[in-house]
Amino acid sequence: MKKIKKIKKEKTQILEGSRAIALTINNISPDVVSAYPITPQTHIVEDLAKIKANGEAQYEYVRAESEFAAASIVLGSSAAGSRVYSATSSQGLLLMTEVIYNISGMRLPVVMTLANRAISAPISIWNDQQDAMAIKDAGWIMFFAENNQEAVEQHILAYKIAEKIKIPVMVNVDGFILTHCYEEVKIYEQKIINKFLPKYKAKSGEFLNTKNPITMGAFMSPQHYQKSREDLYKDFQKAIKEIDQEYFLMHKILGNKIEKNNNSWFEYYGPKNAKTVIVAMGSTIGTIKSLAKKEKDVAVLKIKTYRPFPHQEIKKILKNCQNIAVVEKAVNFGTFGSLYLDINISKEKQTIKNFIGGLGGKDIGEKDIKKIIKDFKKYKKLNFI
Repeated sequence: MKKIKKIKKEKTQILEGSRAIALTINNISPDVVSAYPITPQTHIVEDLAKIKANGEAQYEYVRAESEFAAASIVLGSSAAGSRVYSATSSQGLLLMTEVIYNISGMRLPVVMTLANRAISAPISIWNDQQDAMAIKDAGWIMFFAENNQEAVEQHILAYKIAEKIKIPVMVNVDGFILTHCYEEVKIYEQKIINKFLPKYKAKSGEFLNTKNPITMGAFMSPQHYQKSREDLYKDFQKAIKEIDQEYFLMHKILGNKIEKNNNSWFEYYGPKNAKTVIVAMGSTIGTIKSLAKKEKDVAVLKIKTYRPFPHQEIKKILKNCQNIAVVEKAVNFGTFGSLYLDINISKEKQTIKNFIGGLGGKDIGEKDIKKIIKDFKKYKKLNFI
């Protein structure tokens, strides 16, 4: 076997988000990486290609002619028993959609990074989360990262969950805001990751093998098709507890201290009996936390695991508030936002209102959040900010 050079290891580094993700993926040791470049995901796959070209990686890097092809390559590689990785954004994800559904339906443990970006038309290369919401019900577990350190750790967790319960996982990172932002990030060495995430070996009967033939993605009659979807649905529900157990185990092995009211599903930041709780996902949380520090009666609920949605757990954490403001960076035409609809199921008697903002990269600043808090009663149930 060709000797592999060692990448210089440092405990903490100032890194671009894309570089941090690429280094982490390399340390996770996938067998196959395939992707097609699209802004703002490009730096991730460029770095992975460079790592391979420099002789610092074992994985096969397969160049694809489109996002549809890239998704098909990792589907086939995963079906053959390999640990795989891909990444995309926006229109690229939409081009993959058919394969995205096939991957989940075939119960393949694929992990993919989605560098969130607005969807055309009109054309925008900037961040919002409309791309993720377009495939939220495709049967993928979905994580959302507030910052690049969280993104690094969510990728490690993603592989453990995907391979344990045979459901693909998508890690969402806000395009440009995280992918192109330089932050202090701890990159975990391969030997540390291996303590939590051993080298992947598909079990006999779970991958394509001429010596032990199986069928994947078979044609099914109506009753069998529904049973297949029902099984996937039930395993999604079971995954809620699995994700949390593995989350705490991962951080124990990585040597990280977890604060109270912080778990794999969400982080609650602020007073226990806050009058108003602001709910959001992704990098917007940093702005909301910054303002919440200055407000006595305001708390923040950061959603980390969006699919499966932890309804019961969120219901418990929200029980003492009066007002819930759901701030999201995606629009559902003709109805409320997706995050709002999920939180609405989890509420009891609280007043809940939906705030849509950040579309096409439009800034959500402290002044916007302050206005929501100050004028909460004046707003309608659905508002653009």
